[in-house]
Amino acid sequence: MTIVVGEVIAVSGINISLRIFEDSNHESIFYNGIKYRGISIREHITIQRGFIDIVCFVEGEYLDERNSDEDGEKIIYTRKVNVRPIGYIVDGIFYEGVKYMPMIRDKASLLSEPAVAKIYGKGEAHPFSIGVMLKEDVPISLPWSRIFNSHLGIFGNTGSGKSNTLAKLYTTLFRQKADSLKHKSSFIIIDFNGEYTEDQILPAEKKRITILNQKKPQDKLKLYSSHFWDTETLSLLFQATTNTQQPFIRRILTGRDKFKHHQNSLENFILKTFQKAFSSAEAKPDALELCREIARIIGSEDLLELLKGIKYLTNHRVFKSNDGPFYNSDGQGFGEKFLPILEKLDTTQLDQFDEFLLRAYLQLCSDVILGYAQHEHIQPVLARAKSSITELRKVVELVNAPPPSDLLHIISLKKCKNDIKKILPLLIAKSAYSRHKDTVKSPPNKTLHLIIDEAHNILSEQSSREHEVWKDYRLELFEEVIKEGRKYGAYLTLSSQRPADISPTIVSQVHNFFIHRLVNDRDLKLLDNAISTLDNSSRALIPTLAKGCCVVTGTAFELPMIIKVDPLLKEHRPSSDDVDLENLWKD
Repeated sequence: MTIVVGEVIAVSGINISLRIFEDSNHESIFYNGIKYRGISIREHITIQRGFIDIVCFVEGEYLDERNSDEDGEKIIYTRKVNVRPIGYIVDGIFYEGVKYMPMIRDKASLLSEPAVAKIYGKGEAHPFSIGVMLKEDVPISLPWSRIFNSHLGIFGNTGSGKSNTLAKLYTTLFRQKADSLKHKSSFIIIDFNGEYTEDQILPAEKKRITILNQKKPQDKLKLYSSHFWDTETLSLLFQATTNTQQPFIRRILTGRDKFKHHQNSLENFILKTFQKAFSSAEAKPDALELCREIARIIGSEDLLELLKGIKYLTNHRVFKSNDGPFYNSDGQGFGEKFLPILEKLDTTQLDQFDEFLLRAYLQLCSDVILGYAQHEHIQPVLARAKSSITELRKVVELVNAPPPSDLLHIISLKKCKNDIKKILPLLIAKSAYSRHKDTVKSPPNKTLHLIIDEAHNILSEQSSREHEVWKDYRLELFEEVIKEGRKYGAYLTLSSQRPADISPTIVSQVHNFFIHRLVNDRDLKLLDNAISTLDNSSRALIPTLAKGCCVVTGTAFELPMIIKVDPLLKEHRPSSDDVDLENLWKD
């Protein structure tokens, strides 16, 4: 049974006008125990066209004063509303899109709240609800299988409730499907502000929490060594230039791969490099300083002491020690002084970070001697490598076997410095994505979900404090994941208070959005350009949304909708609540 409230009086394109009957202006109507909401902005009505119900969305209303009674003495106001068709119902099933249009005098009826919820929630057998529809105040079931099979964007100004939405979304997922997800999916949260290190999303004992602290090293991020010994990874870490420094890194890795299975290969590399440096016909002054740095990395006091006593004679272009011997093409000085020390070297105590630095200086020394490279072109990348490795060693551990995959892994960067906060997410994302891509089958038999809170910290293209090459590396990595990851079952969830700071290329590839209050024009313009499913009426609400309310739209949803996300209990909410000043400042 339906409640008829008006009739069609005009149809122009997809714009429909209705005349509303005088007795149909109630806010809510209860009929046979079912609640119907009266006609107002953003409500839903149906228009009967034969056996088909055309579902329409109310966009505006006005009064027509041109009518009067028979005597012409009293003005009769006629309430009219403008509606837009959004779909149709056939045999109780809702279909999105404009296929049928009404005719003049077709009757308009109210749509019950359960019917509205069914349109948006599709009557899921196992409801996945994180909140209620804002106007109807009825729980709405989200299509979870399509949401988590896509890239997600959760955007909103600080204090608008986006952190609660992110936590509620994944808390609901794990509560309903944690047992089904084990050994089939892994979730990694890159947490810049330490908001998920307690009982958020999953109890602390059921997830792996890695708290990285540069001041007081405790936890370390376990990184598979093969992902570190990679030209692209090392170029990312140390901001290597494309034309000179990246080929240099490639030569380091080529030499390592070629000889790493030989016994004492690194010690032999040291011996051969020193022999070139101190037995060549024409000594290179840069080689002497490089050899001293090699001795420091190895930690050989005898070798350092020997090198301190050697100087370069510019006029003769040879090396000479303070106590007499020359080092030249006959090699006598080298055999007498260096061989006894070099043959006793042991590099087994070096970790893989030191091994990279040692190989880098050995390669540069060899290249300089042979004329393959100039010291001043390569030295900057080695200086950056030394500085970065000093800090990386505090928070990263290279392991020879892949670390086990966890259902949920929280990586907190709250206690890291800004430069490490830029580097580590790249390492995490590249390592996780490379490992997943190498092991997943086709079609994918498992999924990887990378969740980045405060994503503008690492996905911005506005930063002027970093080299363009580094910026390109950084963005290209995440652009590859968001463009190609879907076919491998790898998905990104991005949460940010400034979506305009994120690369437009990345935002344009996001499939589904939860948009909280945004007031900045740049943010709103980005959404206009990036989201094709956002209608004008929903967009107009974004700057005025209340806390916890958001516009939900995207490929998983047939229609944009406004929902109010249920707040999590305090012990399960992310640690991002406002400060209670009344309690803090009380007498």
